[in-house]
Amino acid sequence: MSDVLTLPVLPLDDAVVLPGMVVPVRLDDSDTRAAVDAATAAAQDRDDGRRVLVVPRIDGRYGAIGVVSVLEQIGRLPNGDRAAVIRGERRARIGSGVSGPGAALWVEAEPVDAGEPTGRTQELAREYKALVVGILQQRGAWQVIDSVQQTSDPGALADLAGWASWLDVAHKAELLAETDLDVRLEKLLGWTKEHVAEQEVTDKISNDVREGMEAQQREFLLRQQLAAIRKELGEDDPEGSDDYRARVEAADLPDDVRTAALTEVGKLERSSDQSPESGWIRTWLDTVLDIPWGTTTTDSSDLVEARRILDADHAGLDDVKERLVEFLAVRARRERKGLDTVGGRGSGAVLSLVGPPGVGKTSLGESVARALGRNFVRVALGGVRDEAEIRGHRRTYVGALPGRIVRAVREAGSMNPVVLLDEIDKVGSDFRGDPTAALLEVLDPAQNHTFRDHYLEVDLDLSNVLFLATANDGSAIPGPLADRMEIVTLDGYTEPEKVAIARDHLLPRQVAKAGLDDGDVEFTDVALSMIAAEYTREAGVRQLERGLAKVLRKVAVQLDASDAQRPVHVDADALVTYLGRPRFTPESAERTSVPGVATGLAVTGTGGDVLFIEATAMDGEPGLQITGQLGEVMTESVSIALSYLRSRGLAGDLASRKLHVHVPAGAVPKDGPSAGVTMTTALASLASGRPVRSSVGMTGEVTLQGKVLPIGGVKQKLLAAHRAGLTDVIIPKRNEPDLDDVPASVREELRVHPVADVSEVLAIALEPAHDAATAGQSAA
Repeated sequence: MSDVLTLPVLPLDDAVVLPGMVVPVRLDDSDTRAAVDAATAAAQDRDDGRRVLVVPRIDGRYGAIGVVSVLEQIGRLPNGDRAAVIRGERRARIGSGVSGPGAALWVEAEPVDAGEPTGRTQELAREYKALVVGILQQRGAWQVIDSVQQTSDPGALADLAGWASWLDVAHKAELLAETDLDVRLEKLLGWTKEHVAEQEVTDKISNDVREGMEAQQREFLLRQQLAAIRKELGEDDPEGSDDYRARVEAADLPDDVRTAALTEVGKLERSSDQSPESGWIRTWLDTVLDIPWGTTTTDSSDLVEARRILDADHAGLDDVKERLVEFLAVRARRERKGLDTVGGRGSGAVLSLVGPPGVGKTSLGESVARALGRNFVRVALGGVRDEAEIRGHRRTYVGALPGRIVRAVREAGSMNPVVLLDEIDKVGSDFRGDPTAALLEVLDPAQNHTFRDHYLEVDLDLSNVLFLATANDGSAIPGPLADRMEIVTLDGYTEPEKVAIARDHLLPRQVAKAGLDDGDVEFTDVALSMIAAEYTREAGVRQLERGLAKVLRKVAVQLDASDAQRPVHVDADALVTYLGRPRFTPESAERTSVPGVATGLAVTGTGGDVLFIEATAMDGEPGLQITGQLGEVMTESVSIALSYLRSRGLAGDLASRKLHVHVPAGAVPKDGPSAGVTMTTALASLASGRPVRSSVGMTGEVTLQGKVLPIGGVKQKLLAAHRAGLTDVIIPKRNEPDLDDVPASVREELRVHPVADVSEVLAIALEPAHDAATAGQSAA
């Protein structure tokens, strides 16, 4: 215990002193001043100098190891603050506190002996010295290198790390606290190697940045000199023009496009770098060079394979498939005769697929492209109101771009892609222009071989493009635009077709989306048929697919929550568990056979639908009240029907009573020229007291003479009647040829009655007189 020293503690908050270091310490803290004053007072009683124990204080906590240090000098800094110079001698372990003079903290300090160096210590010291010398050589610190190389003691070499700038206070405090010399050198080696690795990365980044800046500066100076030389020679040639000229000359461009491009290259060569026009020209040239001029794909000539692809991707839609196969056949014959050439007039086919949502119009475009072996690109037109979206912007505008048609051809990568113009009936128009008018030139087979975009200002041959347009409402397409398209109507699917689509297409896709395997679930055809008929009522299959997805989600929960037996069997009984009770029943079953109610057929934006017309009479001032948000055409149909019945003496006492005609649902606007027959039948039923047979639906317009005029949408209306559970349908006689478009399965289950006069309608639709009397007695 004779080596134990009693010393005042001098704490350092932002520095660490290691043995052998001589550092100045600012005495701006009460603890440091107290330690210096205590050491000075104690030195007067002994002759070994003023000694303190310098201890690092990190976050208010003292270290366990300090350094016995000598106060070499005490004085003041140039600004008047007190300071002292201390020299660290050796490590000492802090012991218990003792009393001493002054306000300083006095402790017992036991010097720590690092022990004799071993062979391992010498090896670590040599490796560390080599690393340090390498770092110092990069920094040019030759005097420090001499000091390091002359240090042979491993302990002293390790303590020289107190001067290392790449070690922070925490590292130095950890180094001071480590008494094992080997461990101390190992830590130093690890930290120094990390610093060397970081320095190498930093130096590499700095060199790359410096070299890049030097290259940019050099290139800028050279270009400035080149520009000055060309200006003196009268050959002002901005950067890149030679490259554009070479690209234009090497590209496979039509003659007129090449001429226009070379003209723009000439302008680029004469323009200045600072001119905004040079940027516009470069953008235009890039756009022209990106268009696949002269690049076409080879159409498939195998009609059987094409039809197989179409049949595999879509059930039904025979009209569309036949039209596409005809297109392929004609195209193949024209190619064999050499009639289709780039830049000439190709087929210019424009097919417009019109039908309710969910019948597969958009997805049919991809199948068509696959069957033809062409590239496919979709152009969404819903909500487009600016004409420039179709024809492009003038190049003088900032941010000008080519139109969607040019961008579609560029995206497709060939001059004969399949371009799907989606939702063409939802194109709007405002003060910026009419996009539908801009589409006239695009879709006209007689003009689109010289389509001219406002941005390109060169002819673009679109005659080899197969345009497919989709629309929900064919009447919303402007007449001139519809005249340039070949309308193909997709009226919806029958129940057997929906079941086939669900089995072959929708179910496998939804099984994959639900994360299930093919063997996890099994649907019966009865279950699929019930989802199509009793849980959904639509022309397409979108709601059907959502119903399948809902069932599969519940199946996934069932499989994860229990050890259910695979596959899960989904039948008619299970549907009630998964989807609840059926939401739809045949409409005819919801209507009682009372006089004044007739069932009509209509076409809406979502396909065919049944339309009920109710008429009633009451006491009061004679007149006619019409409700149900009817348009002018249907309002006139009510007046025509009433006039016809009065002229034929079939109105009974309706002329002297107040009449009310209503068409549910009242919140839905309705109009159209096909409800006259239904209006007449409802009023005739009310006047005669004979109910309309609940299984009969009808459609057709009527004249004052009682003639039944033809209408449109026969196929959609008959499909709606079939879905609603009707068994008899009355249509105009002149619409009889339209029955050929109705699927045979639907015609077999419906009794269709073509009529030419209203009298035939009343004879078929109204209950016999004696049955009406019986029904009236039952109601009473």
